[in-house]
Amino acid sequence: MSYIHTQLMGILNATPDSCVDQGRWFDPEAAVARGIQIWNEGADWIDIGGESTHPGASPVPETEELRRVIPLISALKSRIPIPISIDTMKAKVAEAAILAGASLLNDVSGFRDPQMRQVAAASHLPICVMHMDQNPLTMQDHPSYPEGVTLFLIDWFKARIDLLLASGVEEKNIILDPGIGFGKTVAHNVEILHNLQKIKALGFPVLVGLSCKSFLGKMIGKSYPALLPASLAVNTLAILAQVDIIRVHDVSEHRDVIHLMAHLNANKMKADTP
Repeated sequence: MSYIHTQLMGILNATPDSCVDQGRWFDPEAAVARGIQIWNEGADWIDIGGESTHPGASPVPETEELRRVIPLISALKSRIPIPISIDTMKAKVAEAAILAGASLLNDVSGFRDPQMRQVAAASHLPICVMHMDQNPLTMQDHPSYPEGVTLFLIDWFKARIDLLLASGVEEKNIILDPGIGFGKTVAHNVEILHNLQKIKALGFPVLVGLSCKSFLGKMIGKSYPALLPASLAVNTLAILAQVDIIRVHDVSEHRDVIHLMAHLNANKMKADTP
């Protein structure tokens, strides 16, 4: 079994209120420099977002989100040869991002908006379909999944895939994200982490975002910026579950993990060869 197929998506938040980045990349020049750094550190993708979606985050006006992300995408496309994902719930932002050079649509609302589904179908680009309970303002208000969060997600993904296919999205372009931390308790997140292979069994690529999530801090009694070791640990579990993409803040450190695991695995296969 090889783990080298797991790709790294580096997070670039062009927002003033990110819980992790804390506005460090809100300045346009700083954001471009950070994007180049993400590429140099070995990312396979850069995921650019102009609207924070952490628990309690307020919506950003469309015009402001466009101002934050479109020049950044254009600037990076002219400087580095790396595919760019646009993290947005807004159809007009997605359309403008595609014109600027984005090659993946990442919608944390799971393409609820029919217009987003239309953009996804017309673009013929890969799309990441994430589950989020309600919205960022309310998602952590007593999340509940009586049947178990894993069974819920499997049924939700099946229904969402059917809806996307009916909207004209090509099956080959669908990527699934269980939305760890988006309307889930610590116990829900742990259950998802232990059942990633069941989501993989649906037959679609899987992306997970575990980097510096608050549930990790609750489990070990620490907060950002002391969550890198915990992030590396849980993303290692995700790699072992053969997820296709891990979305991270600390690219260099996670690249080392993937390289090390691939090296150890290659040597194990040699040792197991008769």
